[in-house]
Amino acid sequence: MSFLVACILLLSSSVNFTVPMRQQHTIGQSVTCSGVGLHTGQPVTATLRPAPPDTGIVFVRHEADGPVALGASITNLVPTELCTALSSNGTYVKTVEHLLSALVGLEVDNVYVDLDAGEVPVMDGSAGPFVRLIRAAGIVAQDRRQPFLKIMQPIEVKDGDRRVVIEPSPSTRITYSIHYEHPLIRKQSYTYDWSVSRFEQDIADARTFGFLKEVENLWSRGLGRGGSLDNTIVLSERGVLNESGLRYHDEFVRHKVLDLIGDLALLGVPFIGHLVADRSGHALHTMLVEKVLEQADKWILIGGTDEPVGLPSRAARTPYGHVQTVPQPASSTL
Repeated sequence: MSFLVACILLLSSSVNFTVPMRQQHTIGQSVTCSGVGLHTGQPVTATLRPAPPDTGIVFVRHEADGPVALGASITNLVPTELCTALSSNGTYVKTVEHLLSALVGLEVDNVYVDLDAGEVPVMDGSAGPFVRLIRAAGIVAQDRRQPFLKIMQPIEVKDGDRRVVIEPSPSTRITYSIHYEHPLIRKQSYTYDWSVSRFEQDIADARTFGFLKEVENLWSRGLGRGGSLDNTIVLSERGVLNESGLRYHDEFVRHKVLDLIGDLALLGVPFIGHLVADRSGHALHTMLVEKVLEQADKWILIGGTDEPVGLPSRAARTPYGHVQTVPQPASSTL
């Protein structure tokens, strides 16, 4: 028995958790969806394709000069407003969080995402359409075990009264609280215990939301140009403008959990810990990812193979040649 394995067994018995054991996953065939970007308003088509083990999630922008790959890695994060965006050598992809959330929530670890524009389609403003697209493709186990990042000491990021902290826990849990001065929101809290079935049932269909009084200001800043009642919950001073109403009574905080799951994908591996967020958002979520990776003495990698697993994302190092050699099976379109 190696020293590392012995240490892991000792830790697992002392903190009462079971070392997770699962294979990596990709999708069974290529699938395509189309829509508009939430912020750019531009039409865009996204195609998800199977990827080999240890690839990670890789966005591929198809430009006039050829394809450009951007790994879903904190090293490719760029500052932006009201969404999470990636950039490499001047090529960007915006609003990646809902698709990332769907992939991570369904435990799909390796996939290529081809895009013909600079923003992921917003679809209905939730992760639900992506979940159904992925289910249509099928989820396939691969011949490589999936490592997990196990939190051993608390790591916290704060900005005034806004905070997010990840703490040691025997399982993966998210507790999120939001506070808005609106009669339909006020204070909402939600605790999500990680499971694929709970993600599909309780999180995936929660939509993004915004306030009517802020629309003109967003447009003046080049944001929200693709937003509509078909893909955003719009709140007036007293209620919801969408005729269909809410999907959950606490849909607002559930969507925040959805966003957080997507943003934590930039770790490059799933985590085990209790993540507590209060009045947080994309900026704090990604700041936490950066701080976790900086403080490598506060976590361990468990459950993978004996091969070294680099952090951040394996996708950041994936040779683009892999993308070109992936077979192109018949596709399904939603």
